[in-house]
Amino acid sequence: MKKYTEYKQPEFAKVGKDILEFWKENKIFEKSVDEKEGNPTFTFFEGPPSANGTPGIHHVMARTVKDIFCRYKTQKGFQVKRKGGWDTHGLPVELQVEKELGIKKEDIGVKVSVDEYNQKCRETVMRFKDQWDDLTEKMGYWVDLDNPYITFERDYIETLWSLLKKLYDKDLLYKGYTIQPYSPAAGTGLSSHELNQPGTYKDVKDTTITAMFKIEGTENDFFMAWTTTPWTLPANNGLAVGANIDYVKVKTFNQYTFQPINVILAKDRVNYYFNAKAKELKLEDYKEGDKLIPFEVVESFKGKELAGMSYEQLMPYIPLPKPAFTVVVGDFVTTEDGTGIVHISKTFGADDFRTSVQNNMPGVFVKDEEGKDVPIVDKQGRYVKEITDFAGMYVKNEYYKEEEMPEKSLDVLISIKLKEENRAFRVEKYEHTYPHCWRTDKPVLYYPLDSWFIKTTAYKDKLVELNKTINWKPASTGEGRFGNWLENLVDWNLSRSRYWGTPLPIWVSEDKSEQKCIGSIAELKEEVQKSIDAGFMTEQIGEDFDLHRPYVDDIVLVSDSGQKMFRELDLIDVWFDSGAMPYAQWHYPFENGDIFEKNFPADFIAEGVDQTRGWFFTLHALAVMLHEDVAFKNVIANGLVLDKNGNKMSKRLGNAVDPFKTIGEYGPDATRWYMISNANPWDNLKFNIEGVGEVQ
Repeated sequence: MKKYTEYKQPEFAKVGKDILEFWKENKIFEKSVDEKEGNPTFTFFEGPPSANGTPGIHHVMARTVKDIFCRYKTQKGFQVKRKGGWDTHGLPVELQVEKELGIKKEDIGVKVSVDEYNQKCRETVMRFKDQWDDLTEKMGYWVDLDNPYITFERDYIETLWSLLKKLYDKDLLYKGYTIQPYSPAAGTGLSSHELNQPGTYKDVKDTTITAMFKIEGTENDFFMAWTTTPWTLPANNGLAVGANIDYVKVKTFNQYTFQPINVILAKDRVNYYFNAKAKELKLEDYKEGDKLIPFEVVESFKGKELAGMSYEQLMPYIPLPKPAFTVVVGDFVTTEDGTGIVHISKTFGADDFRTSVQNNMPGVFVKDEEGKDVPIVDKQGRYVKEITDFAGMYVKNEYYKEEEMPEKSLDVLISIKLKEENRAFRVEKYEHTYPHCWRTDKPVLYYPLDSWFIKTTAYKDKLVELNKTINWKPASTGEGRFGNWLENLVDWNLSRSRYWGTPLPIWVSEDKSEQKCIGSIAELKEEVQKSIDAGFMTEQIGEDFDLHRPYVDDIVLVSDSGQKMFRELDLIDVWFDSGAMPYAQWHYPFENGDIFEKNFPADFIAEGVDQTRGWFFTLHALAVMLHEDVAFKNVIANGLVLDKNGNKMSKRLGNAVDPFKTIGEYGPDATRWYMISNANPWDNLKFNIEGVGEVQ
């Protein structure tokens, strides 16, 4: 009989290494799966990490939770297969490559070809795979990394195309021109679930302005409207009031120019804008420079009485025809802040766009080099040349390189200009939350984009209903954070104007009247053959044809009426890639149908709580829209791993814990046991390295 190793001292790190070596030599994980063949199965889905960054201590926490349940079910006699996976597309990879190449998005196709760029992305994405594999082994996490699913592989993408084709055939894919969150720093639009990742809304202190819009046909009567984004004022095309809100006209003086003015604002906002101590002062006694400025309410109206009134364009760089620059009624207007009158910019706000369309108001656009209408801010976040006083300036200082950042922001410069022109009533700093890109940490803009959407709202009730059948741990996450998210669902912005990712498989005819959505490589070949027969293409695609850009962009198809068809250049949201893993990991529906049927839905998944608006959502949305079923039955949303003082860990702050060093010193068992026993898995864990030593 083989003698067990004896240890004179409890060297836990060495014991851990010895056990891991024994498992590896004797293929214990593989045996634990193979020997259960024919037993009841317990299905686990592994959320795919990205191997273009190093793993952290929080990954040990998430993987410990997963491993505990999978091992427990194995010991209870279930066969528990655990297929690993790698998330290989999208912004994390692209931004890293841009940094390494010293380029920006607009340089791709100019300084470096799309082919070269994507090849660099392909090389970069698995850069830290060895470290991930090493941590996986050292912490004792059992998962099959010999046969992982990889999202950039051809078979995986083909499955994604088949799912998109199913959604298209169900009329759940559509193209719309709407205002969407857009990241100039990343060069792409964002989905609502990306915009709601943890930490995307940050507290900022911005220059705000209460601008004065001169009423047509008057000498000094103005509407007042407050905005936290003065840079949008050159794009103003209307003002909105509340139909039943009470408004007043106030006679007073401008604090910057000292000129007499009459301003209209909501009655409930008078006390905010005017000092009550000045109410008894006489207008005729006012002298230039007086700190207390007298005011007098001289007239009152309901909002609906103001509707239809016209005013002069505030910043007339680009003239617009009527009915621009009129007052309209908006259902979103309140008196909680500002003046009770809302500045409308059709090109930079969702409510603004909707209200402008409803009232037939044109937006402020200019023509680009191709003659298309584009906003006054380009996709890098800069004013176009037509805004002559500020041409080429970034609308947010954060978009500048640090050494190029101007002393005064664009918001400040616009405020100064309007002060000088007697068009600013008040300029002040204002602290509020503002959305930032989840990958660049730079501010996003709300921007008009032609985007493809998945009509998730068509399945809202079903998504809500089926979510209630899922066993969430904690239940409050399923009912609250995830449930509330579903209750306020918007359509899924699928389009990404990038290069490294899954191409949208939709071709559109030259006159935009015909579309084809391709759902497989075989179908693509059939359509290419038709194109060859029509004389548009000269050769068939090969057996190993790469479905990525730029190759797929070169394919010209033929429409049913004989027109050339070109692919919509967008990629799809990288979260679709990971949300489709239940199907694509098996190359379903092209093969492995029996395996898929036996392994869907998952019995169990687990990831960090941040995935409620990421992977958890896309898994659930696709399963409900495609199968009217859940993708997972049980889920643990583990909390964050913070430093011992409760602060977020960061390499920059120097408080991040090295998982390799920790496991190397204390061993995997002590590390795992400390993390899982020190708090409920769904609560945040304050990680104290001394605590790991105490549990040994």
